[in-house]
Amino acid sequence: MSKKPSKGGAPSLDMTPMVDLAFLLVTFFMLTASFRMAEPVTVDPPSSIGQITLPDNHIMVTVDKDGRLFFGISNAAAKTAALRRMSDKYKVSFSEEQVKKFSGLPSIGVEVKDLPRYIDTPENQRSNFKPQKGIPLDSLNNQLRDWISFGGAEAVKIYNEAKEKAKASNQEFKSEKPRYAIKCDSKTKYLFVKDIVKVFTDLKIYQFNLITGLEANPNAE
Repeated sequence: MSKKPSKGGAPSLDMTPMVDLAFLLVTFFMLTASFRMAEPVTVDPPSSIGQITLPDNHIMVTVDKDGRLFFGISNAAAKTAALRRMSDKYKVSFSEEQVKKFSGLPSIGVEVKDLPRYIDTPENQRSNFKPQKGIPLDSLNNQLRDWISFGGAEAVKIYNEAKEKAKASNQEFKSEKPRYAIKCDSKTKYLFVKDIVKVFTDLKIYQFNLITGLEANPNAE
């Protein structure tokens, strides 16, 4: 940035370099930014003073105020691997294009049999998809248990493989181990949350996070 004398003798600033820099920054963010799809359901979690953050690598069950269950995995590779295992168990076929689209979905709340049609639904229409009753969780059709089992196993497998690869090449490994989490609305009945906890414990998963909103610590100065 240079100063140029004005006709009156006073210096003036040449802003051209700044404009160029701003244009380059805008271009950079447009090319590198990743746009996250909207969640299929919005929940207002209860608040707490806890400040433990959920790692990027997680497996999460969301339950809305009506008790509908949604499932999501942050790792795209684990997500697609879990889908293939669900496809094999429930005899529901998915095209490679559908598998690719599924890897970008933040979470789902439909039965496996309805999933191909849900994936093919335009993003701006998925919130109105019918039926979106949530993932089944009952003794005769416990699809949530299978999603958690398959998704968790695949996420841990990918984590361990990456860790061993880094160790073999003497590289630093900073990724966190996948963690499980439950996210519910502040108006969700405890009975629904209790059912999810039972699924975790039946799978011998005893460590998981409860997602809450952050509130001010009354003991903070």
